[in-house]
Amino acid sequence: MLTVLGLLGNVAAGALAADGRFFWAGIVVLFSSALDMFDGALARATGQATPFGSVFDATIDRVSEAVVLFGLLLYFSDRGDRTEELLIFVAVVGSILVSYVRARAEIIGLTMKEGAFTRFERVVLVGLGLIAAAVIDNDILSYVLWVLAALASFTAVQRLAIVWAKARDMNRGETN
Repeated sequence: MLTVLGLLGNVAAGALAADGRFFWAGIVVLFSSALDMFDGALARATGQATPFGSVFDATIDRVSEAVVLFGLLLYFSDRGDRTEELLIFVAVVGSILVSYVRARAEIIGLTMKEGAFTRFERVVLVGLGLIAAAVIDNDILSYVLWVLAALASFTAVQRLAIVWAKARDMNRGETN
């Protein structure tokens, strides 16, 4: 239920962002994503965690991130801001790859918690960036998108390098 509420909140945040209502979009992103970050812990604490729930949660997390960025894409595309559109694309791909590398690592039996810029950091950056854009200046969003695109992409490559090292060690018979 928290997963679905988090998604619905992020859909609302994406709609607010598309409409240029950045302050409320930022508040809703932070609140909705906070709800979603507790869902797994709550499921485990109440004995309701399931393998499907874990996959569902991870999938909805990606959708939640993407829908907020899609709202920003609509906002910037209405203004012809090509650079921001491209940055949003890179940020979405980078964010998905951060999670994808983790998932693939876990399939081969490796743990993967490392990473410089995980979902928590991405959500906080976007939420606070939206609020700052409303309070200070809309131009802040361009800087936020640069940081998001660069650090999400860096983290995907960083995780891939970590998997390479762990897999190499695994092949040598060392533990992960």
